[in-house]
Amino acid sequence: MRSFVCRIVSLVLLASVAPVAAQTYPSRPITIVVGYPPGATSDLLARTVGEPLAAALGQPILIDNRAGAGGTVAAAYVARARGDGYTLLVGTDAMMTSNIYLYKNVAFDPVNDVSPITNAGANIIVLAVHADLPVKSVAELVAYAKANPGKLQFGSSGLASPHHLAGELLKLKTGIDIVHVPYRGGALSANDLAGGHIGMAFLSYSAVAGLIPTGKIRILAVVEKTRYAALPDVPTVAETVPGYEASVSFGLFATTGTPADIVRKVNADVQQIVRDPDFRTKYLERFAVEPVPGPLDAFSAYLRKESAMWGDVIKKANVKVE
Repeated sequence: MRSFVCRIVSLVLLASVAPVAAQTYPSRPITIVVGYPPGATSDLLARTVGEPLAAALGQPILIDNRAGAGGTVAAAYVARARGDGYTLLVGTDAMMTSNIYLYKNVAFDPVNDVSPITNAGANIIVLAVHADLPVKSVAELVAYAKANPGKLQFGSSGLASPHHLAGELLKLKTGIDIVHVPYRGGALSANDLAGGHIGMAFLSYSAVAGLIPTGKIRILAVVEKTRYAALPDVPTVAETVPGYEASVSFGLFATTGTPADIVRKVNADVQQIVRDPDFRTKYLERFAVEPVPGPLDAFSAYLRKESAMWGDVIKKANVKVE
């Protein structure tokens, strides 16, 4: 009887640990790990969200840049961390959805090793062409490519990057034959587009915005499901090519096993931050990142959908990095 009572008392004590931990969280500084170097969009996002998040949580936010293997190094580090909410990750679509189809040995399991907290923003990618290319719409571009198979080159920020995959998706949806030219970063791709060395490119809007006033390039569309608020007159690719969507999001993740109350708390704080009009205007839109707040379940569902879609694209387009 004494043993039975002791077991019951132990279970009660264990059940009370998580709520107590969540109520006292955080009691020390929090680290946000970023899988890319300082100055990258995900790094800027981490620092931008980190400042008001630190104020909301009442503890400093430290940024730890661990670049390598398309963000996998950082994700693997967080996957091995203690699940207490003090080590978080800024993760991208590539890290959580497409990398598992591209690399033979991924050092972490995006489903079982890390848990999504919230979607923090969408990186706006645009389809742009050189000004001399005789097209002014997606429909005209598709017609031109079909009339000139294999002659039109499209640039991206790198092999198997979201920008590259956006181009492969367009090829699959329309049947056009365009040739991929990978660059080491969006800035190099944008410069070659402006110089007329390539006819078209998929680029982060932040990489190409400064070239628009020169008249050397023309933006035909955005790749997201809906139009970008800062470019209301620019259509989406899907308005011409039904079913096309190549959204690229940044989210916040925790090590699997982090108490649910802590995850809900950080989710609520980040949602409140990115919904603030001043924050949207002064910070995120400066980097051409559209704030996308939402509940935890919606972000999890989004990641599952994206993983299935990009897996299919990578297989059909035979994209390989190893």
